[in-house]
Amino acid sequence: MNSTIIVSVLVAYFGVLYLISRITGKNDGNDAFFVGERQSPWYLVAFGMIGASLSGVTFISIPGWVGDNANQFSYMQAVLGYFIGYLVIAYVLLPIYYKMQVVSIYEYLESRFGYYSHKTGAIFFLLSRVIGASVRLMLVADVLQYILFDGWGVPFEFTVVVCIALIWLYTNRGGIKTIVWTDTLQTGFMLISAALTIYFIKDSLAIEGHKGIIQTVADSSYSQIFFFDDINNGNHFLKHFLGGIFITIGMTGLDQDMMQKNLSCKNIREGQKNMISMATVLVFVNLLFLFLGALLYLYAQEHQISFERTDRLFAAVATDSGMSPVVGILFILGLIAAAYSSADSALTSLTTSIYVDLIPKRYKSDQKGLKTRKKLHLLVSGIIILSVILLHHLTNESAIGLLMKCAGFTYGPLIGIFFFGILFKSKIKDLAIPFVSIISALITFMIWYYSKGAPGYPKGGSGILGDYQFGFEIIILNSLLTFILLIAVSKINPLRNT
Repeated sequence: MNSTIIVSVLVAYFGVLYLISRITGKNDGNDAFFVGERQSPWYLVAFGMIGASLSGVTFISIPGWVGDNANQFSYMQAVLGYFIGYLVIAYVLLPIYYKMQVVSIYEYLESRFGYYSHKTGAIFFLLSRVIGASVRLMLVADVLQYILFDGWGVPFEFTVVVCIALIWLYTNRGGIKTIVWTDTLQTGFMLISAALTIYFIKDSLAIEGHKGIIQTVADSSYSQIFFFDDINNGNHFLKHFLGGIFITIGMTGLDQDMMQKNLSCKNIREGQKNMISMATVLVFVNLLFLFLGALLYLYAQEHQISFERTDRLFAAVATDSGMSPVVGILFILGLIAAAYSSADSALTSLTTSIYVDLIPKRYKSDQKGLKTRKKLHLLVSGIIILSVILLHHLTNESAIGLLMKCAGFTYGPLIGIFFFGILFKSKIKDLAIPFVSIISALITFMIWYYSKGAPGYPKGGSGILGDYQFGFEIIILNSLLTFILLIAVSKINPLRNT
């Protein structure tokens, strides 16, 4: 694809985002930055959260996931679990957050357990979100490097700095108030790009009509959804479905990034409408991207297109000389929209959590507070830049696999702590909670590391659990370990917390 077209699309796109930030960021106070003055329309929040939930991982890595015969459409098993997880968030967690009128959801932990629990929750979120945002941005930077900057001789590190600098530029003033609007725009771009790309690939493959697309994908070797045969297999239905429930509770319900948008709604009813409508739409959107993945692989096979990693499949097809140039433009537009709808809110939520959860009160007076927040926003940008560069040099794994694995280790303790606090009234020594969280995460990591298919798995031998392979259910193991350890160090009074 012509580099001039790529740069033109990028400049025009960020010009629109910056214009929105100028309009919405006229009031750059902390209340607008953190919770959008609690005036965000629920339908805008819901639509924008779709893009934040999907990110560049869905836009690029989910289509690439389809090509493995062991994967195919198996990701839909997790998506069905996601829907159940959103119901738990809407009717268990949101009522607690809205009742307390929290800015950071980890304030609940301080009211329930104490100071150290609050800090533990915030630190686990910060670790989770830095890794998650870095994986998503690494994916986008890698693709931009592949299709544009390598040809110019620009180093990867510079690409990363440019990507983060552009996000900082349009989120620095308005924060969540700006992001509610920019995410809505970006979600629309992402979905339109995916749908139109399917249309153009259909034409390139000479497929007739919508029924023809469905039949073509159904007859391909990529379309199996449900896997029930072998419980030891990482893609077994129960592992994906149950893991999907826990992943959603952790990565959305206990994630300041996702909840910060929801808490900017006017009241609990609007927050719940936002959550349920988003959950329903996400089922169909994920199916759309899996469908796109099957068509991309079919096109790549027919035109003998090669690519180094599955995460580069979409880019390889979109920039193929035999493909319509419009697809290349749609790819760039959709990629940037998908990636930045997640990354911008991550940058804002990390700033919020550090400010609310970790910064001493003496730095939060009116004028000091504004300056502190702006310094933190810049600091977080620098941390993410370093994290993206490190991950790029340390791993070659697909983004979706890496993201789900990291989520299992970092969000598991949060689920265990929150639901212990919700299900039991028992008092527990506040200082014990950080130790329990760390021990649980370490035990989970060691069990996974020495299981079949993991780095510590001996070639030709059995893992610590025999032939059992972990899928998305790592997060379940970690959550349950945390929960059980908390029970072990407390005097249980099995009454629900009201």
